[in-house]
Amino acid sequence: MAFWDRVFAEVSGDFPDIQTESLLVDAACMDLIRRPESFDVIVASNLFGDILTDMSAMITGSLGLAPSANLNPTKTYPSMFEPVHGSAPDISGKGVANPMAAIFAGAMMLEFLGEVEASRRLEESVVAVLSDGIPLTADLGGSAKTHEVGNAVAERLSAP
Repeated sequence: MAFWDRVFAEVSGDFPDIQTESLLVDAACMDLIRRPESFDVIVASNLFGDILTDMSAMITGSLGLAPSANLNPTKTYPSMFEPVHGSAPDISGKGVANPMAAIFAGAMMLEFLGEVEASRRLEESVVAVLSDGIPLTADLGGSAKTHEVGNAVAERLSAP
């Protein structure tokens, strides 16, 4: 991880107006629990990023709500947007996955591509379904199937 630390220090030097802090992954996990509001952006290697995003998702209440992005800010190569939980192959095809993280990841992608209004509408549709409290998947205390939640978000999105 020494190489990662050197690259982070070098790149952060190119952005003197941005405050940075380097933490060991266990200290970052502790701080995420104690003071999550102190984090704006987390830059991490894939392994540590996986640990930290799972921890962040648990703090918000469910892995099913947390989107993630691997960004190429220069847009010279593709970026990747997905739920923190990845493809969840252990529950694939069972209809029990919460689709909201995937939808939020889609909203992040739209914003990254400059479609800010579409991103906002998509996020608001998910938040409206969450606010209604129905339908919700089991991870949020409900019993709805994946397609029922997805359909509810789509209905909100199509509403004027």
